[in-house]
Amino acid sequence: MKVDVEQRAKQARELFLAGYNCAQSVFIAYRDVAQMSEEMAAMVAAPFGGGMGRLREVCGAVSGMTMVAGFLSPNSLPNDGENKKRLYSLVQSLAEEFRQENGAIVCRELLGLAQQKDDPTPSPRTGEYYKRRPCADYVEIAARIVGEKINAME
Repeated sequence: MKVDVEQRAKQARELFLAGYNCAQSVFIAYRDVAQMSEEMAAMVAAPFGGGMGRLREVCGAVSGMTMVAGFLSPNSLPNDGENKKRLYSLVQSLAEEFRQENGAIVCRELLGLAQQKDDPTPSPRTGEYYKRRPCADYVEIAARIVGEKINAME
């Protein structure tokens, strides 16, 4: 399956700007890989926003890439070590590429936040929010990285 990487990256950015969280934005842009509806993809990815429920751990955009990886290199059997290794290798490769480009894969590090976690209440999506948050860029970058990986797997 070849994908139009730039179209997917643009779509992921637009999804984020429409109000979806980082993980949702990346995963929904590749929902066809998972053979999911937009609604189902949004529900599955929803908890991973804000570095997992605003815990500010692994960036939601990275989590979105990781979710796509689960469908690119499926591992549904509990004792299938070879497929598990292949999947984990793919995840590590995606994360490292993101880290190389952005300096980190942890939400609070990417955003320069000192605290370990935030209040669970999401920030209102205002013009000011978008000015001080580089998340739309991270979403676009993550969507581009996973799309390029998909095309390289062909």
